[in-house]
Amino acid sequence: MTRSQQSIELDTNALVNNPQRLRESFWKKLKRVASQLPFAEELLAAYYCAFDRQTPRHVQVALLGAIAYFVLPFDFMPDVLPVLGFTDDAAVLATAIRLVSGHITADHRQAARAALVRGVEDTQP
Repeated sequence: MTRSQQSIELDTNALVNNPQRLRESFWKKLKRVASQLPFAEELLAAYYCAFDRQTPRHVQVALLGAIAYFVLPFDFMPDVLPVLGFTDDAAVLATAIRLVSGHITADHRQAARAALVRGVEDTQP
């Protein structure tokens, strides 16, 4: 494992093991990039599912890992690249959602839509 891979793994573990830090980092980044994300609603639905106490632990872990990858300032494809920057984030999230899609409920999706309608800027963690 390269030094870069080890660093990403350590940062991901730190985020997943500290839910409050992950929440804060998630909302900070989402507010900054929401207008650029074609998958913002899916990301928010996954977020609400991951932090729902009724969600099974294995589902939470899968979604939290994908959310942590989104939050990390460095990843496989830098987010600052126009058009391509979020494709790796979208792929990781899509894979996680596909694995646990039955657990993302209508309530999670409604909460995501409501947050987008309110405006991410006005949404509090």
